[in-house]
Amino acid sequence: MRGTSGASLEQARELFEPILRDAGAEALELGRQLYTVVGALDGSATLRRSLTDPSRSGEDKAALVAGVLGGFDGRVVDLVSGLARSRWSEAVDLANALERLAVDAVLASAESRGALETVEDELFTLGRGLDGSREARQALSDDSVAPDRRVALVAEVLHGTADEATAFLAEQGTRALRGRRYPQVLRWLGEVAAERRGRLVASVTAAVPLTTEQQERISAALESAYGRAVQINVSIDPEVLGGLRVQVGADVIDSTIVARLADARRRLAG
Repeated sequence: MRGTSGASLEQARELFEPILRDAGAEALELGRQLYTVVGALDGSATLRRSLTDPSRSGEDKAALVAGVLGGFDGRVVDLVSGLARSRWSEAVDLANALERLAVDAVLASAESRGALETVEDELFTLGRGLDGSREARQALSDDSVAPDRRVALVAEVLHGTADEATAFLAEQGTRALRGRRYPQVLRWLGEVAAERRGRLVASVTAAVPLTTEQQERISAALESAYGRAVQINVSIDPEVLGGLRVQVGADVIDSTIVARLADARRRLAG
């Protein structure tokens, strides 16, 4: 999210962060309520337009928020009211911003309990586990499957052993796909968790397991390039044949044999 919408989100995050620190473990409930607001916005184009209409006054939109969110935590009402007063490039950006703030709240609750690293690891482990189950990936990414069935499948995979923040985010991620596939949602959640810990996430795909020395070399190279600590998450995919595919955010370095063969075919065809 960039431009006007990105600036509005960053301002909201800056103002919301002290509230999350004060809330401690209670921030999980704030996250739950914010996800409810996201669902309401996703389900009502009229509400989205009403809260992002630049021709309406900020006070008018804040009054609408107060009316819609009667019974919600005052901190959530204040946050959403402030966002409604802000400017958005597109109506959908408001819901996207609220989803990010909801994730921030859930992760802040885990952080207050010293469980943030655990949540990050569990999200990655869940995503890696799904790599070996095409059927599960498809079911959890299929909007035609009832949301409650998808949530039940996630709960079954987690076996009731995950941190409560992990379980909530993992289940919410499939309940509200928002046009994404489930593995994509998990990767994004992991990146947000890593960012909260002051780290970047590098998703590395290889044909065979990497040695500790190889992972350390990749980590050092990426930390030098980005100037920040980098969390290396390695996935194994025999279909890449050889080489590595490294993704850090939107940046992709693909040196796999499959990618090189595809590039060679394009050159020959051209």
